[in-house]
Amino acid sequence: MPSTNAPDNTGTETAERPKAAVPSRARRLRNGRRPAWLGWAGALAVVVGCLALQSQLYTGQERTVTTVFMFVALASAWNLIGGYTGYACFGQVGFFGLGGYTTAFLMVHGGLSFWLALPLSATVAAGFAAVVGLPLLRLKGHYFAVATLGVAEGLRELVINVPGWTGGGAGITIPTAGAKAPTPWIGNDGFYLLFLALAVLSVLVAALISGGRTGYALRAVNQDEDAAASMGINTTRAKTLAFAVSAALTGAAGSAYAFQQVTIFPARLFDVDITVLMVVMVVIGGAATIAGPILGAVGIAAVSEYLRQHFTEAHTFTLGALVIAAVVLLPQGVVNFTRDAARTRDFSLLTNIRRYRL
Repeated sequence: MPSTNAPDNTGTETAERPKAAVPSRARRLRNGRRPAWLGWAGALAVVVGCLALQSQLYTGQERTVTTVFMFVALASAWNLIGGYTGYACFGQVGFFGLGGYTTAFLMVHGGLSFWLALPLSATVAAGFAAVVGLPLLRLKGHYFAVATLGVAEGLRELVINVPGWTGGGAGITIPTAGAKAPTPWIGNDGFYLLFLALAVLSVLVAALISGGRTGYALRAVNQDEDAAASMGINTTRAKTLAFAVSAALTGAAGSAYAFQQVTIFPARLFDVDITVLMVVMVVIGGAATIAGPILGAVGIAAVSEYLRQHFTEAHTFTLGALVIAAVVLLPQGVVNFTRDAARTRDFSLLTNIRRYRL
């Protein structure tokens, strides 16, 4: 039997046992983890700044900033399927055109108000994406990219070949003035606020998805889809949801664009260059990030406008060269590079190129 005279060291052992390391709030801040409210406060400040900026712009500048807002919405929408999920959709402009022509059809032939046509157009785009996404999302890599591009071209041909509904190649004009106008044209100031609201909506949706279970599922699909499926993630549902939400946001932007332009043509609303700009903005800003599409859209718009004013003849060539240089030097995007460089304290572009073996 153990001796009853053995010393009782329970209290001593308890006192000397180290407590579980629970980082304090100050320590978390020192480690670079910002509180969640700080990001929301910064976003609110940016929105308030955009509202205040409107009164300082003349007409041309206001239209340029409005276009930037539109591409922020489009790039953030593409980032859901192309950035987080890793499925490079080259036919995203198809949803843009589908949203625009759905709005035109509802307003011209149905006499529907634009404010009702906008959500209906987004719903049509989302439904179409869900239907075609079920077979298309089984493809991967360049097969998926080419297939989505074919869908966009098919939609454009469909619009051209039903002139009774869409005006065909001659285009269709939305009534925005007079007694027959379902909704009067809201002017440059109105479209500034409308596209700002769409940009905020797209970024907000992307932020909510990114921070939730669906966001983690999409990242898992991007890393290794087979491994994600083996862990119990319904990859088909996650991909289809991302595809549908991305299409809905893109269709809403196309709806607003059609109402802004009044007269729309298939070549304008199904222009592949729109998809190219979405992709470039996301890649340069930083894929699978919230701020990346915003910085990419604002940066490319600012540089493009500057080059258009100062290098009129070589504008396109110079912009293309700058895009190539940015992709070579910062293949992971500005946001990801800045975050990694701040953590490692290594801001060398040469090291970054070597890291990505370019």
